[in-house]
Amino acid sequence: MTMLKRRLMRSAALTVPGLALATALAGCATPPPKSDTADYQAYQQLNDPLEPTNRVFYTVNDKLDTYFMKPVAEGYVHITTQGIRNHVGDFASNIDEPARMLNFMAEGYPRDAGTSLVRFLVNSTVGIGGIFDPASAMGYPETDTDFGQTLATWGVPAGPYLYLPVFGPSSARDVWNLPVEWFATPMEAAPASGALSAFGYSETGLHLVNTRAELIGPIDQIKATALDPYATFRSLYRQSRASQLQQIQQRDNRTWPDWYSQPSKP
Repeated sequence: MTMLKRRLMRSAALTVPGLALATALAGCATPPPKSDTADYQAYQQLNDPLEPTNRVFYTVNDKLDTYFMKPVAEGYVHITTQGIRNHVGDFASNIDEPARMLNFMAEGYPRDAGTSLVRFLVNSTVGIGGIFDPASAMGYPETDTDFGQTLATWGVPAGPYLYLPVFGPSSARDVWNLPVEWFATPMEAAPASGALSAFGYSETGLHLVNTRAELIGPIDQIKATALDPYATFRSLYRQSRASQLQQIQQRDNRTWPDWYSQPSKP
C-alpha cells in the first residue's frame, strides 16, 4: 500500500488509545458512592466509565449511518442479489484468513491455524480469489478470531467499553484490532503499487457496504423496539465477543509451546 496509507494506520494505532485517554478526562461518568452498594455494583458491571462521551459518538455515528451508510446499503441491496452479496462476503472473509491464521498461532490453537491456512490456499485458487468457498465443502469451515481474542487468551482484560467515531463498539482491548488486522492483510505483504492501493480502498469500501446491507433488518429492529438502543448495542457487542471467545476455547485443544510452563495436573 502507499506510504501515506501506512502512516495513517500507524497514526491510528497511536491516536486511538490517546483518544480513550482524552475522553476519559473529558467525559467520565461519575460513579455512585460505594456506600450505595447496589448502584455501585451496577456501575462496575456496566464497565462504561466513558458513557457520556460514548453516547455523543454513538449519536454522531447514528446520524452518519441514517443519512449516508444506510441509504447506500439500501441502494446496494436494490441492485444486487443475495447470492452476489454472499460472494462479496466470502471474498472479504478470504482476505482476512492470513490474519486469523497468525492469531490462532499466537493463541496456541494449531488446528484452527491450519484450517485458516487451508481455507486461504483453497479458496484463493479453486475458489477464484475467495469469491467461492469450496473449503467449507471440503470440511474446512470458517473459524473466526482476531487480535482482541488473542489478547483475551493471554489474560488481558477487556477493559472499559468504548464507542469509537466511525468504527463503533469496541473496548480498550479490542481497539488494537484496528492497526493489527490491517497490517496482516495480503495487500500489505505485497509490493506497493498504485493498482494495489486502489484495490485495497475499493475492497474496504465494498466490504463496509456489504456488511451494512446484511444488518439493515437487525439494526432497524433494535432502533424501533429498544428503549435505549445505545445500551442494547453495548450489551449485544459484549455478548458476541464473549461467545466468540468461548467457541474458540471449545473448538480446539490448546498446544503449549516449550517456553510455556505446563499446567499442573491434579
